Amino acid sequence: MLNPGPAKKVSIYVGEDQQYHAHALYTAILDYLFSHGVSGATAIRGIAGFGAHHKMHTARILDLTVNLPVKIEFIESAEKLEEILPKLRDMIGTGLIELQDTLVIKSDHPIGAGS
Repeated sequence: MLNPGPAKKVSIYVGEDQQYHAHALYTAILDYLFSHGVSGATAIRGIAGFGAHHKMHTARILDLTVNLPVKIEFIESAEKLEEILPKLRDMIGTGLIELQDTLVIKSDHPIGAGS
């Protein structure tokens, strides 16, 4: 459970065609985060973008590109992040992980509430 106060915002950028053990990488990341008790995560599929290889990927029909960018975001405590970050680094491969300090103003659960 994520409480109001200082936290870390993590953004992960991968291609939708990247694989991890025969599954889409972004779904493997979401499964990993879910199974390790992360408070919540969102995967967002981009309509266009490019990465380190400077190859443009776009959703325009004429280009017929299926490897669109996917951004996975979640906010978690620094302690929880220390626990899960090493595995995320291994999973991501050529993707990018961004980390920012943030402040949770309101969470889904009031302080002291049970699950």
